[in-house]
Amino acid sequence: MTEVDGYLVLEDGTVFRGRSVGTDGVAYGEAVFTTGMTGYQETVTDPSYAEQLVCFTAPMVGNYGVAEPRMESEAPHATGVLMRRLGGEEWASWLRDRGVVALDGIDTRALTLRVRAEGAMRGAAVSDEGALPVEEALDAVRRQPQMEGAALVEKVSTQTPYSPVATGRVRVAVLDYGAKRSIVRRLAAADAAVTVFPHVADPDELATYDGVLLSNGPGDPEPLVEETAVVRALLGRVPVLGICLGHQLLGLAAGHETYKLPFGHRGANHPVLDRRTGRVLITSQNHGFAVRPSDAAEATHVSLYDGTVEGFDFPQLRAASVQFHPEAGPGPHDAWPILESWVAGLGGDA
Repeated sequence: MTEVDGYLVLEDGTVFRGRSVGTDGVAYGEAVFTTGMTGYQETVTDPSYAEQLVCFTAPMVGNYGVAEPRMESEAPHATGVLMRRLGGEEWASWLRDRGVVALDGIDTRALTLRVRAEGAMRGAAVSDEGALPVEEALDAVRRQPQMEGAALVEKVSTQTPYSPVATGRVRVAVLDYGAKRSIVRRLAAADAAVTVFPHVADPDELATYDGVLLSNGPGDPEPLVEETAVVRALLGRVPVLGICLGHQLLGLAAGHETYKLPFGHRGANHPVLDRRTGRVLITSQNHGFAVRPSDAAEATHVSLYDGTVEGFDFPQLRAASVQFHPEAGPGPHDAWPILESWVAGLGGDA
């Protein structure tokens, strides 16, 4: 591999230099970090990372190769990949073949500390400084839209309904805001037939299913007015389970507010307290927005890092949600029973 000098520039002017190991060009996005030690392929193909430059805090990335079953969608959604050390040429080739700008040799510790101190920032990953000087890239970064206010689900959602799992004890509709394949796999493992719908669908049709799952997805939930209206129209009519962005949309539909976290929660080692049982779950997370804390009894789960609301239960609305990813993909399996229990409770009397 020919070494080319690349760099990352943040909107505050901070520059981190590295070596280009991905495709040639420039990638713009919000610079964020994930603390997951494994799961790099799942991370890059997770639609929730749309419009983001992902910094991996693990010291080596790519050391166990790539495989088709680890894909969480058809293609990468992260715009750029930032690493301390490239762990294998197979990973680099995979990134190049899919048009992802990637840099290794980045001081990821310093970058993570910068993001923690100043918050997630817009940035540009540039494969060749000779082709795009820092000053020009910085000017372009500052013209990019902010993540706050960004409605991104239309870019990652299916355009037409489809049924990846045709048979099962119950029928589940998944509203696709950027759904990971792991969600469908866990639903199928729990004996659910699954139909995936676009991000805005007819609530009357959705209400004919045994349950509706609101998926994960990218961007700010607040501008998703149509999506929130669909969720509100489902409440009380059919069991609803929200995951990640789906949790935030359920919160909005139930009258709560959302806000942007300083640097988000991304990784596979986040402790969450289930307030009902006192049990602590180690969870997989990927979100930059959250539902505003309140004293409401509906909040069933809270983050042990910062008190962020991590789950809701609205029995009167037949709805519940979790901010974390119970399907993992990647991550620990502590929360797998959440999906299984929800599916097991479907199909009975209302």
